[in-house]
Amino acid sequence: MSLVPSVDLSDFISGDDARKKKFIQEIGKAFEEIGFVALSGHFLSEELVENLYDEIKKFFALPQDIKDSYEIPGIGGQRGYTSFGKEHAKGRKEGDLKEFWHFGQYVTDNPKLNEEYPDNVIVKELPDFNQVGEETYKMLEKTARYVLRALALHLHLEETYFDEFITNGNSILRPIHYPPITSEPKNAVRAAAHGDINLITLLMGAHGKGLQVKNHKGEWIDAIARPDQLMINVGDMLSRLSNNKLKSTIHQVVNPPKELWGTSRYSVPFFMHPISEMPLNCLENCIDEVHPKQFEGITAGEFLHERLIELGLIKE
Repeated sequence: MSLVPSVDLSDFISGDDARKKKFIQEIGKAFEEIGFVALSGHFLSEELVENLYDEIKKFFALPQDIKDSYEIPGIGGQRGYTSFGKEHAKGRKEGDLKEFWHFGQYVTDNPKLNEEYPDNVIVKELPDFNQVGEETYKMLEKTARYVLRALALHLHLEETYFDEFITNGNSILRPIHYPPITSEPKNAVRAAAHGDINLITLLMGAHGKGLQVKNHKGEWIDAIARPDQLMINVGDMLSRLSNNKLKSTIHQVVNPPKELWGTSRYSVPFFMHPISEMPLNCLENCIDEVHPKQFEGITAGEFLHERLIELGLIKE
């Protein structure tokens, strides 16, 4: 079974100070030690999860030429469809064995960001696809907001420190399809070892073997959540901000054993990004003689652009 610690968000939002403090301590310790937790008590209903999986399975089952018509050039894959094998991990040439879709922010009361972010792409063939995607996006964003409030308190910041930066943030919901494997992959896996770019990632669909996390001894351990849990991990932006106090952990999705090659895998990560202007300068209270400053200052937008080039989604 998974060695990733479990936490319950309902402790944090219970109104009980002791339960709230317990949650902050548990998630803070987990994110300092391994960078991953399995979280229950989130805002996704079972019905919404079922509806989302129904819709994304219908989308990925569409003919390839229809899916290709939703691949939008010139935006680094930030909205719509990205075809099989196009994305690769930082430092690798082999494309990952996956295709995916991106839902982006639903901006409210901010004309500037309305201009900055690409529009979401509407799938004409599936009348419920976009509505279910938007509802899922908003429930995961709400869950992430409370997780970041707990982490702000763990880092001795104001509880709402992150709120101004994540409101209308550049977050992405990414339904992924790992198709059946039809021949021996040459150096390619479903998702090669990588760290995430963003503040935190909330992952649906980590219920079977496949997702692995590298611990501090350099060992790969299986990360398996219960069906009612989300897997949550620290991204590189939060690691930079906290001067690596909170660990952005390397993880991968390995290929299944040969007898399961004929099966698809679906997973749905929500990448919680701030607005582009957020400074990722190391927090002063995370720097001391034992923990000297490890990173130069950069904005979230600059950092994201650098990483999209490294992933092959934006060409220099």
